[in-house]
Amino acid sequence: MPVLTASTLLIPGYVDNVEVENIARFIAEINPEIPYTLLAFYPQYVMDDLPTTSWRQARKCYEAAKKHLEKVRIGNLHLLSEG
Repeated sequence: MPVLTASTLLIPGYVDNVEVENIARFIAEINPEIPYTLLAFYPQYVMDDLPTTSWRQARKCYEAAKKHLEKVRIGNLHLLSEG
């Protein structure tokens, strides 16, 4: 069981693969084995005017994070939209 995990909510128009790569690079400086989860965004409440995270965005962010970290996964797969 890991002592520390990290996650990032992939909000379209706010969080992109460049930001995710920078976050992953920072985490890797601590330990590249820290698990990192990329979470799909679903619009509701105050941010209900945004789209859900697309497969394309999730894939690009995943690839960016995998450059630096060993344990990367995409969460909330059922929320990802086409694109």
